[in-house]
Amino acid sequence: MLDRITEDVRTAIENDPAADSALTVALTYPGLHAVWGYRIAAWLYDAGLALPAHLVAYAVRSITGVEIHPGADVGDRLFIDHGMGTVVGETAVIGDDVEMFHGVTLGGKTSKPVKRHPTVEDDVTIGADATLLGDITIGEGATVGAGAVVVDDVRPGATVAGVPAEPLDEDEAPEDADPEQFRRVSC
Repeated sequence: MLDRITEDVRTAIENDPAADSALTVALTYPGLHAVWGYRIAAWLYDAGLALPAHLVAYAVRSITGVEIHPGADVGDRLFIDHGMGTVVGETAVIGDDVEMFHGVTLGGKTSKPVKRHPTVEDDVTIGADATLLGDITIGEGATVGAGAVVVDDVRPGATVAGVPAEPLDEDEAPEDADPEQFRRVSC
């Protein structure tokens, strides 16, 4: 458990240039606290203790502004930068080393008891206020631009933006553009 906490703090420091110390990150990063609270709630949920799990998730949401359903499947080293307004639905799957900014929604498109939330594979970056809806897959290493509304699968390594989200063609970038600008979305 201590190893996981240390790993989460290290991930936050690596992803946030404003992080000035491990202690500051551990004590003041709501996205980190939301992930830790989620892990407790998910453990309760998996143990068949749905009401206590939902109470923990509710308390975490009240404190951090981040709502992660205890039934969601969240991988290692999820970093939610700023966090406020982030929502992760019950059947969402999030891989390892995913970075999400504030206001991201992984939402469903049906009220039927089926897989109805997105799957986000490893090494994905999701920009602020992006909305991903339905049982879609965001491929490994993809980037979703801030404010995008994604309703279709995103191929691995692609960058999508807009409403509705469409792939950005790196070949159409200005000649003097930094290629990293088309790969990484930040706050």
